[in-house]
Amino acid sequence: MRAAGCFFVDSVIYTGQRYDRAVKLNTDTKKISSTIPLSAVNDLLDHKSKTMKVICVDLIEGASPLPHFKHPENALYIFGPEDGTIDQTIIDQADAVVYVPTIGCMNLAATVNVVLYDRLAKSTVHITDNELIRRSRDTNNNVKVRC
Repeated sequence: MRAAGCFFVDSVIYTGQRYDRAVKLNTDTKKISSTIPLSAVNDLLDHKSKTMKVICVDLIEGASPLPHFKHPENALYIFGPEDGTIDQTIIDQADAVVYVPTIGCMNLAATVNVVLYDRLAKSTVHITDNELIRRSRDTNNNVKVRC
């Protein structure tokens, strides 16, 4: 959820029981789930609009490397789980399958952050000013660059 808040995600949907167990650890330190809808679903593809492209992200043979990938404007990103992979039936319905070219695999949170940063970096929408820094940084950070 923290990555979703950092990178302008509209909503987050998930399957399985892992998040329900993890939420008890209070990992949403920025309380993003109060501003971005978070929903448990049975089938991720049931929540795809007609204009949305399905992008699967996992270490899948034949996938495109993320540095070469052009993100669609309207996308449903489906990430592989921590200890498994995306089901072949979902891969077969995807508009694109992408992987982050690392040595070894990253955990889910790291992968989500990398992919969403890549999407932002390749887009034309950038907020780059001191106001963004002031709104985004921790309350213990008041350091400035002195010229």
